[in-house]
Amino acid sequence: MGNHLLAAHHDLISRVAEALRRAHHVAVLTGAGVSAESGVPTFRDAQTGLWARYSPEELATPQAFERTPHLVWAWYRWRRDRIRRAVPNSAHRALVEVEHRAPRFTLITQNVDGLHHRAGSRRVIELHGNIMRTKCSREGIIVHTWDEPEDDAPPMCPRCGAYLRPDVVWFGEMLPQEALRAALEAATSADLFFVVGTSAVVQPAASLPVEAARHGATVVEVNVEPTPVTRLAHYVLTGPAGTVLPALVRAAWPTP
Repeated sequence: MGNHLLAAHHDLISRVAEALRRAHHVAVLTGAGVSAESGVPTFRDAQTGLWARYSPEELATPQAFERTPHLVWAWYRWRRDRIRRAVPNSAHRALVEVEHRAPRFTLITQNVDGLHHRAGSRRVIELHGNIMRTKCSREGIIVHTWDEPEDDAPPMCPRCGAYLRPDVVWFGEMLPQEALRAALEAATSADLFFVVGTSAVVQPAASLPVEAARHGATVVEVNVEPTPVTRLAHYVLTGPAGTVLPALVRAAWPTP
């Protein structure tokens, strides 16, 4: 299937690869589709087994954490355990190669699993935080070490005694302003903007390709199905990111 897909896209891949070679600033927005290829369930697909009777909206809110901190912490601990078993895939690794090759590169992700960092990407803007980090629920300060309670209670902040929580953006919370500012700057200054594996419906991330196109960037979408970005994109490569992105890298910078 992979070879058939690439053969069908051969001319398109050649054109995008040429744009990739010539680009001065490559920016990439990634979503859940990239992590799904590593076996990380999407936010809603994570509701299996014990957690099937809960919706994400019941657990991923400040109100839920205030009301049932033990339950919310247990859900995130379960999700972290699953993510630890995942490994970066060929799409993650291809983006590392683009970062090494491009004069300027910015990777913006909606994913919270940290797989881009584990793959070796350095310039990563995490719009929705990182599930593997923990912060104080009162002060918002990242906490690296704490005493793990014997029961299912969240650990306590060693500074102030408040509960610790995952460093992710919950429903009803603002995105980290510095991350959002950096993402907008990248979108408006890039000359080539990739939208990879994202449904492009969650704001404000969904506005980034729009801003990129408005400021003159060539927009490339890589996805297995159409999204709101499809009509906007200059090039649409339909297929899994783990197949399409490595093919683009090979076409842009062939090895002898």
